[in-house]
Amino acid sequence: MPGLKFRVLLDSDKNEEVFRDILISDASDFESFYHAIMKSFNFKGDQMASFYVSNEDWDKGHEISFLDMSYDDDSIDSPASVMKNAVIKDFLEEPDQRFILVYDFMKMWIFLVELIGYDRNEPSAPEMLLAIGNTPKEESREALEEDLFQEGDQLSSEDEEEDLGFDEFDDDYSDEDLSGYNEYEY
Repeated sequence: MPGLKFRVLLDSDKNEEVFRDILISDASDFESFYHAIMKSFNFKGDQMASFYVSNEDWDKGHEISFLDMSYDDDSIDSPASVMKNAVIKDFLEEPDQRFILVYDFMKMWIFLVELIGYDRNEPSAPEMLLAIGNTPKEESREALEEDLFQEGDQLSSEDEEEDLGFDEFDDDYSDEDLSGYNEYEY
């Protein structure tokens, strides 16, 4: 089974399905697969990312990270694999194996990856077989946060404190109690 067909679905808040079908060699590493996914969705691919081996319930399992982040930590039971050293066929446990790809941990783009078939022909490079739906711009997640407030809508510092939960606890201190405090004296 040299050719693997994966369906890569972009998890999105919108009611539109956006997915790509990618054919890749079973001997390819996850780094090649990662770059093929980024290219098929028109993402730069310049942010941190990790694949997670998953099950039928889309639970995150073993991590396959873009970079080695273990730093020789002996307390970790099973350190994450690294994409460039992890061969896809070594992580196929089920005929419809699933993976989760998390891209850009600040914006949390999530791709649901599922093995949907096999091909007798081994592709020399990853190929996009099918593209359904319009890919959102990579920067659109950041723009969504900026659009939460319309121009002119400003929160006062009191509103911010209430929204952040600063008024939830009474610490029995007043502004008068702290009037002589200088943080630079200590």
